[in-house]
Amino acid sequence: MSPLPSSFLPLQTGGANIELLIVLVITVVVVAGFWKTFEKAGEPGWAAIIPIYNLYVLIKISGNPWWWLILMFIPIINILAQAKISIDVADKFGQGILFGLGLLLLSFIFYPLLGFGDYQYQQSL
Repeated sequence: MSPLPSSFLPLQTGGANIELLIVLVITVVVVAGFWKTFEKAGEPGWAAIIPIYNLYVLIKISGNPWWWLILMFIPIINILAQAKISIDVADKFGQGILFGLGLLLLSFIFYPLLGFGDYQYQQSL
């Protein structure tokens, strides 16, 4: 039996390592953006790395009631709730609906922008 040509062998020479590194870098940037955003809003930055609690804190930052966290576990409703929360977070930082949709759809870009940018949290009275 003749050996397979190298073009038929799976890529095991490090291509997966580069992809993993890219994913890790994006993850660190997003977590750092969440961390800074939470700190700007007067919440603990470490909350960004705690699953479910970070949703609660984000809901709190957006000015919505705590029970919106329950909506995050209902299919389809969770998408609408997340859209409203993202738009409300953008509003709390003085931004509009398009920025809020950016937070929803391109969070890996917009949360670091929000966290590391010159945006200021505007707490409502």
